[in-house]
Amino acid sequence: MENTPLLEGLHVVDLASWIAGPAAATVLGDFGADVVKVEPPHVGDTYRAFSHVPPNPEVEGINYSWQLDNRNKRSIELNLKSPDARGVLERLVRWADVLVTNFPPPTRAKLGLEYEKLAALNPRLIYADITGFGETGPDAHKPGFDVTAYWARSGLMHLTRQPTAAPALNVFGSGDHSTAITLFAGIMTALYRREKTGQGARVTASLIAEGAWAAGCSLSAVLAGAPDPHPIDRRHPPNALVNPYRTADDRWLLLVFANEDKEVGLFLHVIGQHEAAEDPRFKDSAGRHAHAAELTALLDKEFATRPLADWRKLFDAAELTYGVVQTVEETANDPQLEAIRALVPVEDSGTRRYNTIDSPVRLNQEQKVPAGPAPDLGQHTDGVLGELGFDATGIENLRTAGAIPSR
Repeated sequence: MENTPLLEGLHVVDLASWIAGPAAATVLGDFGADVVKVEPPHVGDTYRAFSHVPPNPEVEGINYSWQLDNRNKRSIELNLKSPDARGVLERLVRWADVLVTNFPPPTRAKLGLEYEKLAALNPRLIYADITGFGETGPDAHKPGFDVTAYWARSGLMHLTRQPTAAPALNVFGSGDHSTAITLFAGIMTALYRREKTGQGARVTASLIAEGAWAAGCSLSAVLAGAPDPHPIDRRHPPNALVNPYRTADDRWLLLVFANEDKEVGLFLHVIGQHEAAEDPRFKDSAGRHAHAAELTALLDKEFATRPLADWRKLFDAAELTYGVVQTVEETANDPQLEAIRALVPVEDSGTRRYNTIDSPVRLNQEQKVPAGPAPDLGQHTDGVLGELGFDATGIENLRTAGAIPSR
């Protein structure tokens, strides 16, 4: 029993597309849940093609983004617009413990996928839906992506740039993956509630709410009456000791001295700025903040004299707090990620072994299942339908009616 995955026996229907909803279902699958992904016939989830869309680099024989967010699932093709598909959907709902969807509210109503209708079929169902802008309000009907709802609408995109620079596109999927973890947490909370009450529940998450939470420090300041925060100019920061600096080899190093008074004297001596350590402008935090632009200019010149490797040796020896702005390739080969098992091998990929990224939720007392391959489109249609009680004739009738594709 100790080797049995924690969520083995939990049935999940993944009706969602793209990233946030499917990624939440993937985390459930990481802990052993049986996840059935329902996809439209022939085309499937359009996220299947994402790794081929610029600027994403193509990797021969590996659909890495699809693998990341859909590993260990079973795929069936089902035309939800077909009247004959309703019987399949209803059997899936009765089979499921959790159903995940990201259809906009109008589409859900058109397809008969509202919570009230499905909960009537299965009162223990955990219905988890994710939207761009929430379930109510003037923009509830609008489609939302992480770049529009999470990054742009929340204020994050405005704040994370230099004041004179144009807003930059965020890393694709970053808001989606954060929201996926929120949806996963909501699902697990609802399952706990079901243990106590015997009843299912509706779980909601939205990209805009997740973005507001991520921007919470700045947003809550405005809500409390503060003026609108502006992007920070790194040449004129509020604190020169929480700021990025360019090294001689064109790398960026980030200082983050949370305990300035303890660290600043040591830091200035370590980098050879002995006079600055005694300069009355920089002797206390009030002076350093008042003269932040001058201290930044001094540090800019100093950091430009040595390569990143030299600065790392000095700072590590002095146990100073700093960060390095790594390239993605450096992160992929970061020994710390290897040490914490954040990177896991894909098993039986059919091509070659390679690593993908583990979901960040961990329980020391529980083992996750290995990262198996993400499914081909419709790979498990007949098998799942058989488990739902359809015999060969019933499956063929579904094909004839157009509810599932012909062979």
